[in-house]
Amino acid sequence: MKLAVSGKGGVGKTTFASLLIRTLSDMGKKVLAIDADPDANLASALGIPDSDKITPIAEMKDMIFERTGAQPGTVGGFFRLNPKVDDLPDSLSVRKDNIKLMRLGSVKKGGGGCLCPESTLLKSLVMHIVLARDEVVVMDMEAGIEHLGRATASAVDKLIVVVEPGRRSIDTAEHIRQLAKEIRLERIAVVANKIRSPKDEAFIRQHLSDFEILGFLPYGNELIEADLNGQSPYEVASEAKQIVKEMIAKL
Repeated sequence: MKLAVSGKGGVGKTTFASLLIRTLSDMGKKVLAIDADPDANLASALGIPDSDKITPIAEMKDMIFERTGAQPGTVGGFFRLNPKVDDLPDSLSVRKDNIKLMRLGSVKKGGGGCLCPESTLLKSLVMHIVLARDEVVVMDMEAGIEHLGRATASAVDKLIVVVEPGRRSIDTAEHIRQLAKEIRLERIAVVANKIRSPKDEAFIRQHLSDFEILGFLPYGNELIEADLNGQSPYEVASEAKQIVKEMIAKL
């Protein structure tokens, strides 16, 4: 399976992605976890030690120069548009159990869509990961789908949008679906998080009635405490773990 997880900041997207990845790992699946959200820390949520010391690939200037033939931070000019990336998931990932994790980082100059060496290398890497790798791939994305393009969208089995009861979260889900349609990615599902009552569940069903809803995760203080303590949400007792397992069966 090749899965991309997106959603508005603060909805619990990375918490959900980490529960999904750790559950798949415990089921014996080899998982390639991609942290493609510069504002999140998937490594910490997975319980990987010293996660703050992992260098994002976009900041590996020497490697980017070696693979593209151009210095990071430059725009335009001549550089390789198809750099070699097939060895990077094995050589640059951090490991835990059956999980390999890569942090993509962000392109700081010229915007995410710039024609620059960093952007080209990241997009080539994501294309290789989605099209050519035989692991389960889970990508923790930004609130958009920045790293996906038409070539990769066709191979993504599901774009999972994490939402919470609230108008802004619903609007973000609609926006993400619109962006996905532009690259012909139509296999989209919703995971509703922070559900406190049947009223919250009804709100999601009413406002996202034309989305596939994978499931509902309850509002849980234990998951919030885990985040505050720098602990993986998978390592605390939570009803969410069983619900995520049921979602995987649906997927």
